[in-house]
Amino acid sequence: MTGWQLQAVLIGQVLGSAGMFGVIWVIQLVHYPLMRKVPLSAFGAFEQEHQRRITYVVGPLMAMEGICVLAVFFLRPSCLSFWVALAGGLVEAVAIGTTAFVSAPIHGRMAASGNPDLLDRLIATNWIRTAAWTARAVLSVLMLAWCR
Repeated sequence: MTGWQLQAVLIGQVLGSAGMFGVIWVIQLVHYPLMRKVPLSAFGAFEQEHQRRITYVVGPLMAMEGICVLAVFFLRPSCLSFWVALAGGLVEAVAIGTTAFVSAPIHGRMAASGNPDLLDRLIATNWIRTAAWTARAVLSVLMLAWCR
């Protein structure tokens, strides 16, 4: 992968990773803590609506980032070492894996039960995703800089 294709993939990766970096920090520091203010009687419906709406924001970003991560790993450009591409893929796997196997199930249980008691667990475990997407944003910018 070279030339404009490489630049398109690396820029797409930066856009996806930086977008998720911004989203996850707002979620972690603003949105999740504010969920404590939702009245118990409205919590289940609020959680369902959160899941529906956030998908429109994170879905395209995660898809773009994921496609670009795979392209960088499997079509690794000569300007990036195997280890850098591997690190990017592993950090992405942590972010996606934590989302799929930890955060999404907690959201599902909170929506189904209408019980906010799991919110502290969600906030605590979300630090894993926050760290992962922060690392992804840094790595994606570095990859773009190294391949200029």
